[in-house]
Amino acid sequence: MSVTESPAAPSRSARRARVAVAVVFLTNGALFANVVPRYPQLKVELAMSNTVLGAVVAAMPLGALTGGLLAPAAIRRFRSSRVSTLGIVVFAALTMLVAVAPTWFALAAVMFVLGGLDAVIDVAQNAHGLRVQRVYGRSIVNAFHGLWSVGAVLGGLMGSAAAGLRLPLPVHLGCSALLFGAVALVALRFMLPGPEDAERPTRPGTVTSRSVRGAAVRMLAVLSVLAICGAVVEDAGASWGALFLTDLNASAATAGLAFVCLQTAMTVGRLTGDRVIDRWGQRAVVQVGGVLTAVGMGVALAFPSVGTVLAGFALAGLGVATLIPVAMHAADELPGLPAGLGLTVVSWLLRVGSLVSPPLVGVVADLASLRVGLVGVVLAGLVTVGLGSVLARSKS
Repeated sequence: MSVTESPAAPSRSARRARVAVAVVFLTNGALFANVVPRYPQLKVELAMSNTVLGAVVAAMPLGALTGGLLAPAAIRRFRSSRVSTLGIVVFAALTMLVAVAPTWFALAAVMFVLGGLDAVIDVAQNAHGLRVQRVYGRSIVNAFHGLWSVGAVLGGLMGSAAAGLRLPLPVHLGCSALLFGAVALVALRFMLPGPEDAERPTRPGTVTSRSVRGAAVRMLAVLSVLAICGAVVEDAGASWGALFLTDLNASAATAGLAFVCLQTAMTVGRLTGDRVIDRWGQRAVVQVGGVLTAVGMGVALAFPSVGTVLAGFALAGLGVATLIPVAMHAADELPGLPAGLGLTVVSWLLRVGSLVSPPLVGVVADLASLRVGLVGVVLAGLVTVGLGSVLARSKS
């Protein structure tokens, strides 16, 4: 195929599968986001201190690290379509246990199981999204991640509204589970059939020598670092943005805008990222994004004010918008590795980065200052620029 030749128009079944995967991502983002606004109520009802609540919340990423490695076996056994959609149905049912947990320890156990299941669903939905992308012959996976963010906002609004209306927690989470579980079951009907490798191009005489596998492992390590860089930037906005603005004497309402700016810019970047990647390629988009992240936060930290910090977090969010989806895609396409292994490893190490990043920034902030701790965002941008050179110039 020449560089000017356009891929064939996707079939009707492929278009339906694309919509189905988009719905799964949005549903996955919305489900647990319904629970987050009810944390204050849970804290009071279970008589939890801040420390205990923090431990309960931490049980979810801990469960994700434990359960995430089970994803390849589950996908091989049941296919990514079933694991993602039926997994969401089970996840929806388990969220209802949050409403009836009698103790904080029981709640932590529920969160642990939810985290493990969510990690498996995450790998499966990405695996199926990449299957659909191979059918399309062009980048579409960034939009899926953008819709996950839209779903998270939707779920957060639903949870906030339910809390404001004093809707009983079992009723709220039961309605959420029924709604999104039903949506996932409908989506399953339109997912791609057949084995997971059905859309991969055949490689005559595929080589699986030790040297090929070694190169794949080294590349996988680089892609994992890139994904972790994305996690560092995201966590900086979520965990420390409001506190940094508070240190600059911003009001409580203004301080919360750091996270909003980062997430909004990231969502916009993901919803538009596929077209950008198709136009300029993975390498250019990721490296330019690293520059935006480093320069945006660098200026904000060098000349801190409410305006520069909000702009810095917005540029950082836009800069890393496509980073994690691109790293996942590249890992899933690595030759010499079993199907799904590269995607699983990157997803698992990404969660390790999300777990380690906040306390690491906190330690640096206590030893020096939060301003120094957030230099890690600038470093993440610079690392992205450097390691982004391993990515393909084209979309795949």
